[in-house]
Amino acid sequence: MFRSRRAGLVRRLWRQRCVVAGPEDGPGALKPAAHALFKKLKDEELELLVQAVESRGAWESGCVWAPRGEPRGTKQALPPQVLLCRLYRWPDLRQPYELKHLCYCAGGRGGCGDAAVLCCNPHHFSRLAAPETPPPPYSKVSCGPSWPDEPQHPGTQLLEFSYNGGDRHDTSLSRNTIKDGYWCKLAYWEHRTRVGRLYAVHEASVNVFCELPRGSGFCLGQLPAAHRSRAVRRARGKIGRGLLLSQEPGGVWAYNRSEHPIFVSSPTLGVLGAGGLTVLKVLPGYSAKVFDYEQVGGAGGWRLPGEGPCDPHSIRISFAKGWGPCYSRQFITSCPCWLEVLLNQPR
Repeated sequence: MFRSRRAGLVRRLWRQRCVVAGPEDGPGALKPAAHALFKKLKDEELELLVQAVESRGAWESGCVWAPRGEPRGTKQALPPQVLLCRLYRWPDLRQPYELKHLCYCAGGRGGCGDAAVLCCNPHHFSRLAAPETPPPPYSKVSCGPSWPDEPQHPGTQLLEFSYNGGDRHDTSLSRNTIKDGYWCKLAYWEHRTRVGRLYAVHEASVNVFCELPRGSGFCLGQLPAAHRSRAVRRARGKIGRGLLLSQEPGGVWAYNRSEHPIFVSSPTLGVLGAGGLTVLKVLPGYSAKVFDYEQVGGAGGWRLPGEGPCDPHSIRISFAKGWGPCYSRQFITSCPCWLEVLLNQPR
């Protein structure tokens, strides 16, 4: 590659850096280390890095392989992946253990066969979400309707609620209906009404989104609905790139690709209490293990307080709006847009 072409790529990379520096970084503090790393990258790696940072992770880019070791030029030496993640995504990032490889990164699956290199594509990583200290419980008493108090029929673990005609339909994945070939099915809800059909996931990961350039997966933007409230329309406008669900060894992970938080609940995220299951807030760019196959074991179904029957092999994810004791929405059925992940139980 001609020097002028390479120098132009480096200038483009530097323009894409985060404007706000980290708490310990002055203006341009990372520049010497960053330019030292850029010099070590091959021409094709440098082009891949430009594509990744300019698209801001809007589509899956290839791995950017860099030599292992800590580039010189900063007071505190940083591994390549930490340096670029701090430069382009999280200025407050400190340690590699705060990061997780995304499922499509070859660096997280043993690399390219060369132990001397590692992937440093900043959009091949997420930050690990941790439970936050909850605020005081919301004081206003919820006035919303609750699930009907009906016995659960054998073979039925989850009921679909719909006020379009007042019908109720079974969406459970009972043992009689489970078929090999998919690891989960997705159901999209707007308040208490399911919209569209169940979406079967056969690949190891799936994007769920409204707007994702070059995206493939479950596109919520294509699902029609006759009458959407203003609250639903506002919430749908915040889904954007949505989330990435992936089945990985031991469990299921969710990576928030949108610009707004997502809220997740599953039987393995916390103990069932008087207020229902634990709800985890996952910020943009963060990921969390939202289901653990070992923890759930062979547990049977139970009823959530105020909501009704709950499938122990399911995950509930609300876009942009939280629910539970700390929010005005006590139940997920009060959230304008949410996703239900019905897991195919491993045999």
